[in-house]
Amino acid sequence: MDDIPDARDGLTLAERVVLTVLNDTQRELQGRNVPTLMLYGRVVEVLDMSQDEFQAILNRLGVRGTH
Repeated sequence: MDDIPDARDGLTLAERVVLTVLNDTQRELQGRNVPTLMLYGRVVEVLDMSQDEFQAILNRLGVRGTH
């Protein structure tokens, strides 16, 4: 059931967790960019997911890293 998108916004539970953790971490860092590894570490504290699944979610959500 966690992989089924919510009818209200079309996000899965995993996508919602990633966005929530990203938002919380950005606030903690006072608006600065969040390193991907930091985000992944915090996400897996909430929800078990592989690195590949995490990267696929970031790609699907359009989250881009800086070079």
